[in-house]
Amino acid sequence: MPDTLPVPIADDLVCSDSGGIALLASRERATGRICFPARPESDARYDRVVLPRTGRLWSWTVQRFRPKSPPYAGPDAFEPYAVGYVELDGTLIVEGRLVDAAFDDLEIGMAMRIVPLPFLLADGSLRTSFGFAPDRGAGI
Repeated sequence: MPDTLPVPIADDLVCSDSGGIALLASRERATGRICFPARPESDARYDRVVLPRTGRLWSWTVQRFRPKSPPYAGPDAFEPYAVGYVELDGTLIVEGRLVDAAFDDLEIGMAMRIVPLPFLLADGSLRTSFGFAPDRGAGI
């Protein structure tokens, strides 16, 4: 994977390096509470942290109908997709699309990893979002 990704869909959301993509969060200095997505770096109440890249599937469902438009701006030919909550190695639970797995193969507790997802804006520009894919090297 290259060290750079297309522009993230939102500031302070993802970063990448030779290890792949990771999510950015903030740790509140006063309480230690982790906040996702990350707060602006200019906010002195928080320190920037990189979340673990792996975790376990906590819950999931399948979006089987085209969402209301607006705000949905995807293709008219809608295809169902999985959405889940992944507990990132004891840090916090993050929601995201589940990719690279058949719906019938998804199981609560399965090992997952963060992956980059391309996101095409209405103006045709490409941005980077994130999703979760099975971490087949981790086992169950």
